Amino acid sequence: MTDYRGLLPIAAEAVSRAAKAMRQQSPGTLTVKGDRDVASQLDYAIERDVQTFLAAETPEIGFLGEEQGATGPSEMRWVLDPIDGTANFVRGLPMCAVSLALAHRNEAVLGIIELPFLGLLYRAAKGGGAYANGREIRASSTSHLNDAIVAIGDYAVGPDAEARNRLRLALTAQLAAEVNRVRMTGSAALDLAWLAEGRLDAALTLSNNAWDMAAGVVIAREAGAAVIDQNGAAHDLDSTVTLAVAPLLVEAVLGGYRKSVAKATEVRILYPPPGARTAPDQHEC
Repeated sequence: MTDYRGLLPIAAEAVSRAAKAMRQQSPGTLTVKGDRDVASQLDYAIERDVQTFLAAETPEIGFLGEEQGATGPSEMRWVLDPIDGTANFVRGLPMCAVSLALAHRNEAVLGIIELPFLGLLYRAAKGGGAYANGREIRASSTSHLNDAIVAIGDYAVGPDAEARNRLRLALTAQLAAEVNRVRMTGSAALDLAWLAEGRLDAALTLSNNAWDMAAGVVIAREAGAAVIDQNGAAHDLDSTVTLAVAPLLVEAVLGGYRKSVAKATEVRILYPPPGARTAPDQHEC
């Protein structure tokens, strides 16, 4: 197995630059990307700075950023979310992160997440364990759903949000009936880091982009969590659903997710929107 740990210092420096900018600079002008979806001027500035830095340090590795897309080689690629939780950042809420991963083909193999306003830095490389502020971390040993604290990703916005939110609402209701508490932090990177550290017992995200998930996925896995897709298969960068779960809760959480899919599909059949097809589609992701 390739040892990716040698690239951790470069990744850490890139993330440090981004986190410093978040602490010291204002969001700046907001750019509307879609319905209730914005990027700040600082999102773009951080992405440009990190891409330039990484290109100089590792010219053989490509780059994928949330705001500007992909450049360079694709076999190995840095994957960056310059500010994960932009809506929180713009409002002065501290639940936001810099998330940088290294992907080898379709697998995240290194990840660093910094929470600049909470003083937390998470890192992991495949086969090397997961760490928070230099301390090795492990996912929780929670074994019963009624003891679990579970984070769920944001509700959908944009086109077809109402349809796509049927599953999210069904899953929220399912969780509310079974778990200790449900949380929505607004940052997928934070959710996965806190799952890895045992602060959360599951982190469920139903609409995925590689830059949102990649770093957190490798950190959670190295901490002993299971990270799977909606079918129970190992999560990869093409997965559309992320179910990241403490190891003793996998079957219970996957079972709850499947119940939610059935309920959301039933609602669609019984109450189709005007002009919609009555035959059920694939479940929403």
